[in-house]
Amino acid sequence: MWSLLLMGLAGLLIGGAYTFYQQKTARWIPISFAVLAVMSLVAAYMFTQ
Repeated sequence: MWSLLLMGLAGLLIGGAYTFYQQKTARWIPISFAVLAVMSLVAAYMFTQ
């Protein structure tokens, strides 16, 4: 159950990173969203083990 929620969160974070990247915001904002998405996917993977 938690893994599905974390994967959904990762999808939202990737969408946010892409949106901020298209809006030409400061470079650290989409990078931080992408890092949080990867961390969420890693956490989802760890919950399935």
